[in-house]
Amino acid sequence: MSSVALAGNIPSAAALHRRSEDRTAWLLAAPAIVLLLLFVLLPVVAVIFLGFTDFELGYGKFRLVGFENYAHLLTDRTFRKSLWNTSVYTAIVAPVSIVLGLGVALLIEGEPRARGFFRTVYFLPVASLIVAMATVWQYLFHPTIGPLNALLALVGIPGPNWLGASSTVLYSLSIIGVWQSVGFNMVLFLAGLTAIPRELYAAAHVDGAKSALDRFFLVTWPMLGPTTLFVVTISITNAVKVFETVKMLTDGGPNKASEVLLFTIYQEGFVYLRVGYASAMTVVFLAILVVLMLLQYRVLDRRVHYT
Repeated sequence: MSSVALAGNIPSAAALHRRSEDRTAWLLAAPAIVLLLLFVLLPVVAVIFLGFTDFELGYGKFRLVGFENYAHLLTDRTFRKSLWNTSVYTAIVAPVSIVLGLGVALLIEGEPRARGFFRTVYFLPVASLIVAMATVWQYLFHPTIGPLNALLALVGIPGPNWLGASSTVLYSLSIIGVWQSVGFNMVLFLAGLTAIPRELYAAAHVDGAKSALDRFFLVTWPMLGPTTLFVVTISITNAVKVFETVKMLTDGGPNKASEVLLFTIYQEGFVYLRVGYASAMTVVFLAILVVLMLLQYRVLDRRVHYT
């Protein structure tokens, strides 16, 4: 009787093998988990904590101020202006770059002979150095020697001061943002298009979808649902995170007409050294991103399942 009980307490070979695999899996995942804790979770916790303080770089002491920083954000004209500018920029760049990216992907997919060449050409803005490209765009938008205003002058239209006027600077940056994003969206849509079975188009043709437009709405668009969800998410996230072009070309001017959220956070934290207040802005910025992602997945994921 005792030998049976003893045998029951001894782990089986399968259980030992499973435990060994579990330990190996944890050991392999440990470096990624540690890096995630050190460089993602801990900084987020630190930012949330500092958002409730009046900490400033260069001062050894700080105190907890509760929600004082967040209350100040409600009346901060610079923060509200940057929030509005970021919203306008995102509302222009994200949808336009998605539509153009899809259009370019469809054109390249339908032209097999020079597909590699056009892929490279349209993807170049994604791989280009933003500093070099900012210099080129500054020349293109120059009010006196810029080619864009020279072309407008040929048809009798006076060219504006694209980057120097409050009425046009945000739209000029949006043009650059679309130019940067189209190539990346094109690659994602191309990956989605190549995954669509060709048999579906043949079946659609048999069912009466004779034109390319009919085949697009009957086959291509529904099959691109998951890809579109990912592209929309990435495009909105990248548009909200705009910083480099603003810093390089306008520095938030003129008169804060191009100041966006990340630039305002940079100014508060690294120029004015008000780290506590900048941390509160960062928390609001992260909250906006999370809400946008949840809304996108709610709305678009339903459409994907519906189709």
